[in-house]
Amino acid sequence: MLNRYPLWKNLLILLVLAIAGLYAAPNLYPDDYAVQISGTRTTQVDDGTLTRIESALKAAGIQVKGAEMQEEGMALVRLPNSDAQLAAKEAIADQLGSEYVVALNLAPTTPAWLDDIGAGPMKLGLDLRGGVHFLLEVDMAQAVGQRLDVYVSEIKAKLREEKLRYRVVEHLDDGRLAIRFVDTDTRDAASGLLLRTYQEFLVDSDEVDGEAWLYVNLTEQTIREIEDYAIKQNLTTLRNRVNELGVAEPLVQRQGRNRIVVQLPGVQDAAAAKRIIGKTANLEFRLEAGPDASRADTEIYGFRNNADRKATLEKDVIITGSSVSNAQAAFDENGMPQVSITLDAKGGQMMSRVTRNAIQRSMAVLFVEHKQRTLVQTIDGERVEKRIPYTEKGIISLATIQSTLGNSFRITGLDSAQESSELALLLRAGALAAPIYFVEERTVGPSLGAENIKLGTLSVQIGFALVLCFMLIYYKVFGLLANVALTLNLVLLVAVMSLLSATLTLPGIAGIVLTVGMAVDANVLIFERIKEELRNGLPVQSAIHSGFSRAFTTILDANITTLIAAVILFAMGTGPVKGFAVTLSVGILTSMFTALLVTRALVNLVYGGRTLKKVMI
Repeated sequence: MLNRYPLWKNLLILLVLAIAGLYAAPNLYPDDYAVQISGTRTTQVDDGTLTRIESALKAAGIQVKGAEMQEEGMALVRLPNSDAQLAAKEAIADQLGSEYVVALNLAPTTPAWLDDIGAGPMKLGLDLRGGVHFLLEVDMAQAVGQRLDVYVSEIKAKLREEKLRYRVVEHLDDGRLAIRFVDTDTRDAASGLLLRTYQEFLVDSDEVDGEAWLYVNLTEQTIREIEDYAIKQNLTTLRNRVNELGVAEPLVQRQGRNRIVVQLPGVQDAAAAKRIIGKTANLEFRLEAGPDASRADTEIYGFRNNADRKATLEKDVIITGSSVSNAQAAFDENGMPQVSITLDAKGGQMMSRVTRNAIQRSMAVLFVEHKQRTLVQTIDGERVEKRIPYTEKGIISLATIQSTLGNSFRITGLDSAQESSELALLLRAGALAAPIYFVEERTVGPSLGAENIKLGTLSVQIGFALVLCFMLIYYKVFGLLANVALTLNLVLLVAVMSLLSATLTLPGIAGIVLTVGMAVDANVLIFERIKEELRNGLPVQSAIHSGFSRAFTTILDANITTLIAAVILFAMGTGPVKGFAVTLSVGILTSMFTALLVTRALVNLVYGGRTLKKVMI
């Protein structure tokens, strides 16, 4: 019988639509404005901390919707609006001080039963709501300084290899390398050796108090190359870290000579993002100094988990974290956290060469972290914050070398499983070529994106309403059925976007508006074909069947060509362009489903199997 679906097909369509409604439902529950409080390595958030927070908010007269402890050892305070959120952040930060991380957040309100089935709302991009914006500055002086430190070790090895006796090789504060020799003849020979070996060096000779000195400077071109490399390497490392965080449609790009912009749309845990993105942790592997080592060639460091315990290490670095090709967090036989390290080929060779001649000596793993200290001053009655960079180094492991080490070994002595996991993540993502510091940190909330949300939603509503009116007036009953299918198409689109954890941006809303038009376009083609068949004298049921069948090829061709364009946009575009491409692609697929199957099912339900002389179309 014409225009009748079998029961199984109707049930399948209903099942798909029911699942779509279920997974689109979380978008009806807007996020709460919130402030998230987490501890640092030396502090923890507990019930006592939460009590202090609630007292501070009450004293400040700030209304709260609720305060709760989270499983990750963090506290979350829910606020009624963005103004209360900003006021609460300042009040909590003043109460707790700098020992805690206080960050703006958006707390989900999705019911637990929806969470249990994996249903969640769409993430909104930075231009709409939610997310974190960081402006980072790369320390170019440190980048050049780190390269000079590498040259110090290379020059020492080269002079020893050529049997040119020197007294000291040191890195001066003015960015030069200074080498003191036993006599002028040796200095002159070394000068010729360095100029032949290193094209990037400028060498000057001098005599001070009867001592022969050689001063090494880098060329301007070499300094620019080092700075460009530092930026490019840091960009790569930051992108790897963002990928480890699983952020959808991130933006990591260079700004100016020495700055990097990082935008993480849809990120809720701003504190964790800052901790991972901004952490400049690295490792240095050094031998413990022997009894015959001179004080000029050694440094004294404390242990991270016991500051009173000290060890004297050689200044020469065997390898750094940049030689790590893979790192995985694990536990040792005693259940203590550790990190399993795999080195690249060059790093493995260096480690093997040094440890081969250092059996029974101790090797330290030095944890190096570049941080900033915030100094608050009051100038002319205004509160001014000044960030002062500093470097913190501590030994996390000091073990005796029992045999020659190769490409694989383990690092122990870590404080917690979280620290081992974060260290492994940072090492996998790659070491930063130079320290980075936060110049600007901004959590983008509804206060900035409200206008975009309002106008974007209004554009969808107006476009949708105009389409519904046109279809209802022009195609009557068929138009009404198409409008039902069009509404279900939007539900299906939102559900798929939510399942994919896609980030909705303003261009994404434009994609939704375009999808509405394309979905109607398919119905218009079908209905016009039906009208044409009716004018040609076909019976109503035959005209309906022929209209859907003959319009199928045209609809398929039009949508496939648009889908190809959307795929190309996704492959070659970045950021918002990708957001538009994703929304458009999903919209094409859902509109074809609703136009060809849902509309057909509704038409069959109203007209199928009946003897009709005419229809309202």
